[in-house]
Amino acid sequence: MLMLNQTDLTPASFILNGIPGLEDVHMWISFPFCSMYAVAVVGNCGLLYLIRYEDSLHRTMYYFLAMLSLTDLVMCTTTIPKALCIFWFHFKEINFNECLVQMFFIYTSTGMESGVLMLMALDRYVAICYPLRYSTILTNPVIAKVGLATLLRVVLLVIPLTFIIKRLPYCRGNILHHTYCDHMSVAKLSCGNIKVNVIYGLMVALLIGGFDILCITISYTMILRAVVSLSSADARQKAFSTCTAHICAIVFSYSPAFFCFFSHRFGGHTIPPSCHIIVANIYLLLPPTMNPIVYGVKTKQIRDCVIRIFSSSKDIKSHSI
Repeated sequence: MLMLNQTDLTPASFILNGIPGLEDVHMWISFPFCSMYAVAVVGNCGLLYLIRYEDSLHRTMYYFLAMLSLTDLVMCTTTIPKALCIFWFHFKEINFNECLVQMFFIYTSTGMESGVLMLMALDRYVAICYPLRYSTILTNPVIAKVGLATLLRVVLLVIPLTFIIKRLPYCRGNILHHTYCDHMSVAKLSCGNIKVNVIYGLMVALLIGGFDILCITISYTMILRAVVSLSSADARQKAFSTCTAHICAIVFSYSPAFFCFFSHRFGGHTIPPSCHIIVANIYLLLPPTMNPIVYGVKTKQIRDCVIRIFSSSKDIKSHSI
């Protein structure tokens, strides 16, 4: 029998079908997607602007927040514009290599999101448990090094993911029932053995998400012990209030992630595919949308900067009139 080359079994492109079963309401689904994406872009760009130009925000906590905002921008921009093109213009085709690039940026940004949340938990731990040594422990060089180490960890783990997808032979068509190139959705189109993909994907999730959740849990356990030991009720409330925005960010990031992870493995036959894909999109869109709002509302320094900017702009307008 004549053997086919690998290139003969690699599709030139995939067709992203959007949300299966809900094709008739794609236009209606696009409105909340577009609104949330607009809020995410404006909010995160606004945070980056404030942190860059406001001297009062040139502190460790806000440097980590800038990393989170930049990661959020990459995470939602990698997927949502393409989803909107599917919903609005039926531009469903994506080149095979573009699919791999999109996959790389999706998993790099989600891994970086988890890593930055872990770094922010460690930041809160040092700030509450070692307040007098905070500025000497978390110096600018240390922040740069841990940020770079977090990025390198994610990149080095995600790069093999794209290679083990590229090596697979594809003979089950090129139609993806999704709005973006999800690793396992692409792998299931292969007629080859995808056991390596399943095992490596699970390993990456544990090495990144599992490790980060463990570090966050330990950090907040130590924070809780330190806060409970404070004698003053005002001091306890102030310590807890510094963690509120970060806890909200953790909930917005990990809740849809846990749903996606466990539903794929334990609820695959009971949960409709459309539900899986909607939650998968929310997983990439909810944190970038909510993080700027939460930090803008819950963080006094950011709130004061925004009020000052709007007040000064009103004063300028009144003087010009």
